[in-house]
Amino acid sequence: MFDSDDSPRDASDAHRDSSSPDPEQSRHDRTRTYPTPGPGNSLRAWTEARSPLLVVRNYLVVWLVRVAPSLRLKNWLLRRLGATIGSGVSWGLEATSDVFWPELISVGEDAIVGYDATILCHEFLQEEYRLGRVTIGERAMIGAGAVILPGVVVGADARVAANSLVSEDVPPGTTVAGVPATEQ
Repeated sequence: MFDSDDSPRDASDAHRDSSSPDPEQSRHDRTRTYPTPGPGNSLRAWTEARSPLLVVRNYLVVWLVRVAPSLRLKNWLLRRLGATIGSGVSWGLEATSDVFWPELISVGEDAIVGYDATILCHEFLQEEYRLGRVTIGERAMIGAGAVILPGVVVGADARVAANSLVSEDVPPGTTVAGVPATEQ
């Protein structure tokens, strides 16, 4: 089922244009949905969606990114996983990128991803799973413990407060907070 041209194993076709996501689209419009193969929830069939060896490699590299004190090393490692990381990005300790599809992450120059923040490019659901590019604009700030969901665009100079759940786009220059995050 997943070996067709529509295969999520290669996310290169999933929202390739990271430079200018359509601001008229919602995050759900920017995600691709894949049905769960067979009975059970989609997480039970994750090995059908992504190579287990690739996920293990990604997990080990993401773990190193989480604990490494060097910002240059973190950015270099994330780029090796396929993420688009601008110059001057600060990736906080324990911040976690998606381990299944890190290549769907794009972080603009001088952005900050705070301590223990999580950026997800996938959602495993009961009867399907979704993939979506996450774009964080230049000089945006993601607070400690925040969670960014697939398909979300955080605009340039936007601020996400600590422990917020970002399920919708954040316009440039605005501040959002809460669960779900709303404009302040």
